[in-house]
Amino acid sequence: MTTTVTAPAKAKVTDDAREERPESTWATIRRGLSLSPELRIGLAGTLFFAIISMIGRAAVPVAIQQAIDKGIAGPGGLDVGFVGTVAAITAGVLAVTTLCGYLMMRRLFTVSETALANVRVRTFRHIHDLSMLHQQSERRGSLVSRVTSDIDQITQFLQWGGVILIISAGQLLVTAGVMAFYSWQLTLVVLVAFAPAVFVIRAFQKRLAGAYGLVRQRMGALLAAVSESVVGAPVIRAYGVSERTRTRLNTAIDGHKTSQMRALRTSVIGFSSGEIAAGLATAAVVVVGVQLGIGGALTIGQLTAYLFLVTLFIQPVQIATEVLNEAQNAVAGWRRVLDVLDVSPDVADPGERGVELPAGPIDVRFQDVSFTYGGPIVLDDVDLDIPAKTRVAVVGETGSGKTTFAKLLTRLMDPTTGTVRLSGVPLGQLRFDSLRSRVVMVPQDGFLFDATVAENVRFARPDLTDADLSLAFTELGLTDWVESLPNGLSTRVGERGEALSVGERQLVALARAYVADPDLLVLDEATSAVDPATEVRLQRTLDAVTRGRTTVAIAHRLSTAQAADEVIVVDKGRVVQRGPHDKLVQDAGSVYGKLYASWLEQTR
Repeated sequence: MTTTVTAPAKAKVTDDAREERPESTWATIRRGLSLSPELRIGLAGTLFFAIISMIGRAAVPVAIQQAIDKGIAGPGGLDVGFVGTVAAITAGVLAVTTLCGYLMMRRLFTVSETALANVRVRTFRHIHDLSMLHQQSERRGSLVSRVTSDIDQITQFLQWGGVILIISAGQLLVTAGVMAFYSWQLTLVVLVAFAPAVFVIRAFQKRLAGAYGLVRQRMGALLAAVSESVVGAPVIRAYGVSERTRTRLNTAIDGHKTSQMRALRTSVIGFSSGEIAAGLATAAVVVVGVQLGIGGALTIGQLTAYLFLVTLFIQPVQIATEVLNEAQNAVAGWRRVLDVLDVSPDVADPGERGVELPAGPIDVRFQDVSFTYGGPIVLDDVDLDIPAKTRVAVVGETGSGKTTFAKLLTRLMDPTTGTVRLSGVPLGQLRFDSLRSRVVMVPQDGFLFDATVAENVRFARPDLTDADLSLAFTELGLTDWVESLPNGLSTRVGERGEALSVGERQLVALARAYVADPDLLVLDEATSAVDPATEVRLQRTLDAVTRGRTTVAIAHRLSTAQAADEVIVVDKGRVVQRGPHDKLVQDAGSVYGKLYASWLEQTR
């Protein structure tokens, strides 16, 4: 069986992808809502409370009109009782309006936080499932910004701009209806005054969307530059490149500021057009309203009420132009989140369609396997078997394909062509939970989480007791090292394990792999950074750890190759030699013979 996979590099979605295939604002919103069903479910109830709240606001001008026309300027003169009744009813309406407004905002806040928390989790999990190739092709800070600042922007808009838009939309519709009831002539005047502003704002929508899309992109670049500068602080100090780093940060900051200023300048045009339309509408209503009043078409109370209604109508239009900025910013953030979710993982979990890895020792089969990162071939037509319970060392020059071999074996990547099988089952058919519980890889960098030594080891087996952990370190011969730590197993390792030395981080990583008790252990030269004394101690321990299970070690040291049952020699992506160390070393002119000579030279 041969599996062919599309070159992973083609799966990359850059920040400029949307510029190549633009998507409308409404299309983005529809897709975003489909991603957040909680928003759709809660939207109907929120709109109901919003409409009730808006009806209450429109009731105030009506009450003013009734009080003036019937209570103050009525046929019988001033009617204090009627005015008092109108005031009491209006107070009751306002109380209900206030309660509905509170319920509306509470529902919107709750629904938006729940929905976007789910989006954040889904986006994070999706990023985590993306292939290592995709993660390496994207800047880490840019990916992090999708889960943090981009979704924060959406949340902020939904909870504040969203509230304002809902209130404004309801207020606009209800007010327009009441205005038309009082005077269709004045309503027509108001609509004509605002028509040019509507066209101007609409014309600037695409420019505004593009401007805020660039803002979100530059924010991702800024976060990436900041995170790299913080994480790489020791290297920056060591090489004395602080000034260049500051220049790089300043460039990222200036880029974000420039894009933000460009977006704000564009939005000012829409806001200004709304202001001009509001002034024209108010002036026109006064002039035309007075003429209608003189002609008997409007009473004093109706004209007064209408002026209040015009204010209620103008307010949401003016606010909408301001909220539009936040809306476009949020939509731009939503596009970036959707961009990530649109990328299908190159290495996908077959889930329920997959199978379990057969019980017992694991054998390995590489069948016509080739791999490329999108350029030259890294592994070329590799065909080999590794029997179960065999300890194998994979050796070769730097860049020969050793680490790629390990990543394909553990399915951190899939081969471009060919098939990798474990116990006869193609890796692509194995469920991740089965694969990860039986196959463990210890990378060369030995990544640790910002927790204690014990918690980092328990990452592989959460059910381990303190006694189990102590026993594990004893079996590894590391008891004296644990006792030398300030707080023993409770010692915090710091972010990325930086409170420990590189060698100590590898000790913790090896202990974590040991307690996982895998059937296939892959070591990307996990002892490369320890001192010679520790290496000797660990080598004895590893002999016990690897006994009885299949072990593949990427070897950079002679000791690793000597301890293996068999050595696989990789040169320029091809397997060129294979056999026990003692046999391979006899050919001094071979690739392995030259590597052996180089190792000996380094140890002198």
